[in-house]
Amino acid sequence: MSQFWSSIVHKLTPYIPGEQPKLSNLVKLNTNENPYPPSPKVINAIQQAANAQLRLYPDPNSNALKAAIAQTYHLQNNQVFVGNGSDEVLAHVFQALLKRDLPLLFPDISYSFYPVYCGLYEIDYETIPLNAQFEIQVDDYVARCVSNTGGAIIFPNPNAPTGIPLPLSDIERLLKANIKNVLVIDEAYVDFGTESAVGLINTYPNLLVTHTLSKARSLAGLRVGYALGHPDLIEALIRVKDSFNSYPVDSLAAAGAIAAMQDANYFNETCEKVMQTRASLVADLSGLGFTSLPSGANFIFTQHNTFSGELMTVKLREYGIIVRHFKTPARVANYLRITIGTPEQSALLISALNKILE
Repeated sequence: MSQFWSSIVHKLTPYIPGEQPKLSNLVKLNTNENPYPPSPKVINAIQQAANAQLRLYPDPNSNALKAAIAQTYHLQNNQVFVGNGSDEVLAHVFQALLKRDLPLLFPDISYSFYPVYCGLYEIDYETIPLNAQFEIQVDDYVARCVSNTGGAIIFPNPNAPTGIPLPLSDIERLLKANIKNVLVIDEAYVDFGTESAVGLINTYPNLLVTHTLSKARSLAGLRVGYALGHPDLIEALIRVKDSFNSYPVDSLAAAGAIAAMQDANYFNETCEKVMQTRASLVADLSGLGFTSLPSGANFIFTQHNTFSGELMTVKLREYGIIVRHFKTPARVANYLRITIGTPEQSALLISALNKILE
């Protein structure tokens, strides 16, 4: 600690990202990156954009990128907000839309950045427990809305780290019950088999949906995210962004992101590969005594029927395989979050587990 810190810095507990080891020959299944490279069109677009124009600032409004995103989802440009990764977009969302008189609500087991943002922006919040099957119970949120004891709501769909998707009908029921506050659906993993809420945006002005290009579009290194919603919600985000950083998306990132959004065929092919591998991996793990939660994401949340999650994590690392283990809360301490890799990586994982379990 330092005498030069602002008072709020002393109270912050920063988010801890997944390990990014520098060792070679590791099977990296811990941070939910896509195992397949970006579309070749993305690489070509970035190479074409790497020219003398880099001496100029990028478009502060990212109009071309907004147009590509809007076209993908059949929305208008003023319904799109873009930022430097979805975490930055979410940070602006918390500051612009989620600081209310009533506490912000989100699941007790969810994206661990949410309480960090609340600490940073001094937002009062309460967590709503998942049920015994680790599912979001919409009725719990509806009850808080009806009793006027809860404010805005945010959660991932599918939830993370559990991977369990919430039906669109439940999201719409919650939107109808919470018309006085914003509902933010964090759809970082939606493209791997979960139904998106984007189609509800034109019906519900209190709905904001956030996406990232890091997962399904294989661009975790490019740092581009976006939000979709009513123009009034988007304007709030723009006001915060322009009070923070007028140029969050650089020219190379914008060029690559546009190409990624426009290459629907490559996007669909890679998502389908991941989903097929996920189904095979769940079956193989079941044969080794693992129980996995149903997943609509590019990862699975699984536990062995005998051995602890911590032990399995340590043993897998001895075989050069890294997975994510959450020690808290206690009821998930035996679970591993395993990113879906290539079929070859899955085979290495299963081989290592066979040896460990022997």
